[in-house]
Amino acid sequence: MTTTDTGTVNWNPEALDEIVSNDGGRPVLFTNARIMTMDPLIGTMTGADILLIGSLIVGVGPAIVTAAQDDDAIVVDCTGTTVVPAVVDTVALVGGRGRRSEYVATLTPGSTTDFLVVPDELAADVPSAVATLVSRPEQVRALVAAGRPVRWAGADVPGRPTAPEAGIPAAPDLTGSPRLGVWIDREDFLHQELTADGRYDETRGGRPHAYQGRFWIDGDRIDYLDDLGFWAYGEFKGDELHHAGYVMKRS
Repeated sequence: MTTTDTGTVNWNPEALDEIVSNDGGRPVLFTNARIMTMDPLIGTMTGADILLIGSLIVGVGPAIVTAAQDDDAIVVDCTGTTVVPAVVDTVALVGGRGRRSEYVATLTPGSTTDFLVVPDELAADVPSAVATLVSRPEQVRALVAAGRPVRWAGADVPGRPTAPEAGIPAAPDLTGSPRLGVWIDREDFLHQELTADGRYDETRGGRPHAYQGRFWIDGDRIDYLDDLGFWAYGEFKGDELHHAGYVMKRS
């Protein structure tokens, strides 16, 4: 049903309230939809369900709804809508992946719950459904990212994550961070020093100051902006720092 004052829709408001207040323990079931999985084996299904727990899809197909009451699932009626991946795997679309296991952005069990729900008439294919988010956002029934609603019934969901501000962030004060210090790779070729003022300094093969710049840590991810202007990244895995093919440990 479309409201007259905003042009948006009144779509499953009770379900939204339940999902927003859900701590991740209750399953969420989007039911009776056309689902374009973008998986070459499963394909597109009509009158189908997609079941998610937390940030993962755990089931796709018809008749999952029959167990919804047993599982205390939050049920979202998707009659007349199509569910598509929120991200399009353009390489897969043109046959550029050789194996099914290489596909990304598919709505299959084990995948991350990033998907879009739009009216059937706006979903001739996945690209046109995704384009609705930009061209007719008021018609989007749901946009779900990692299991959490970002947009619902044509409007932003209150409390959704806010996008980072444009521009390069200020240098962080990392005093006391356990990740500061000198990181050295297994071959003793790369030495990377991370300092509390958010700067890094690399020695490569005994050549000091080979690369220098700024860095930011977000969880286990580290982003680098070199003084030469290029960006790079790494990842902390336990007591190791993985960066550009190097595996480093702190000295």
